[in-house]
Amino acid sequence: MATIAAAGATLAGCSTGAVGAAGNGAANKATDTFPVTVKHKFGSTVIKAAPQRPATVSWVNADVSLALGVVPVGMARDDWGGNAEGSTPWKDAALKKSGAALGTDSAPVQYSEVDGINFTEVAKVNPDVILAAYSGLTQEDYDKLSKIAPVIAYPQAPYATAWQESTTMIGAALGKSQAARELIATTEKTIAEQAAKYPQINGKTFIYGNLEPDKSDGVNVYLSADNRPKFLTSIGMELAPVVVAAEKGKTAFFLPWSAEKANELASQVFVSWVPDKKTKDAIVKDPLLGQIPAIKKGAFVADSDNTLTYAISASSPLSLPWALDAFLPQLGAAASKA
Repeated sequence: MATIAAAGATLAGCSTGAVGAAGNGAANKATDTFPVTVKHKFGSTVIKAAPQRPATVSWVNADVSLALGVVPVGMARDDWGGNAEGSTPWKDAALKKSGAALGTDSAPVQYSEVDGINFTEVAKVNPDVILAAYSGLTQEDYDKLSKIAPVIAYPQAPYATAWQESTTMIGAALGKSQAARELIATTEKTIAEQAAKYPQINGKTFIYGNLEPDKSDGVNVYLSADNRPKFLTSIGMELAPVVVAAEKGKTAFFLPWSAEKANELASQVFVSWVPDKKTKDAIVKDPLLGQIPAIKKGAFVADSDNTLTYAISASSPLSLPWALDAFLPQLGAAASKA
């Protein structure tokens, strides 16, 4: 983990640009002409001038803002997968580089979202724009937030925004469209270069799911709209035909799957998250889940690191480069057994 953290710090240093202190308008360095209009699920939001005090809700959005060189005045805590400060290694690296490390006077205000969006705390930071390009906002949430400041909501479906699209939308809202394009290109190049070191993963079919051996309905399969499958397809893998067929007509990001039909989940590699190695062993030995073809062959990635799981499931231009050194070797080892 120390090696991964060091890699994350290096990547943050070379890809995020000059990051300014929270609420420091001079640090934004917007290059676009305002006003700008950003379209999203709930309509269009007009940003009249370059934001000086952006705030974020949900996951991913603060990462993108930081990667574009803008420290938000307020952001959600990373209560799941985060560290004791409610942050992540990649976010900490970007904040430290900016001179806005948590615990300092320049740090963003953090608010918990364990019980949903904290409208009161968001309002307290007096934002001039609220970034939620990756989120699960309801119409009611959007309306409430819009009374505080203009809101950039997700483009189509809750929690289904690709990190590239989040970056594009947030870049437009902050007046940094060119920087967003460059960030996307740099991040995609880093991912491609690292993935190329594991040629055995290229072209392999996969299923990314959640497995719970103690539940009769203990299988959730993530669909193509989810960032986990999106990441695997971006590095040359293919979503298993059984999932492609099952998701037709579905708009959710996952599909419940009966454990009694686990043997029908045919793919060359199966990727999941587990709380500990004990659970991985239980899955392999389970009379139903153990019949999943990839698991029977040992082509099974079962990650038990919450932070690593979070880095991929809530993909961002900061989190994905950080995750590669730990995740790709596991994926490569599994693909070698396919």
